[in-house]
Amino acid sequence: MEITEVIRYGIVTEKSVRQQEKHNQYTFKVALKANKIQIRQAVEAMFNVHVVAVNTMRMPGKKRRLHRRGAAPRTLEAREWKKAIVTLAPGESIDILKA
Repeated sequence: MEITEVIRYGIVTEKSVRQQEKHNQYTFKVALKANKIQIRQAVEAMFNVHVVAVNTMRMPGKKRRLHRRGAAPRTLEAREWKKAIVTLAPGESIDILKA
């Protein structure tokens, strides 16, 4: 799997910014089939940093109800996705994801 296929994009929310400041951790949306070793190699190659740890989790797709006038409501389900929380070595940062 190519490096650009492993990491989709960085996630910047209030919680992820707090993790950046307190624990030097950055959050990314990654490919479903990517493993921790591939994620570590991709982050180190793309951002020129040293990764200490990688934690991953699969996020389930949320169910949505679609209501249309004159038709019965349908239930749709969004795709599941994978999130990676990457801990960097002390003193290093990813400036692109700084808020």
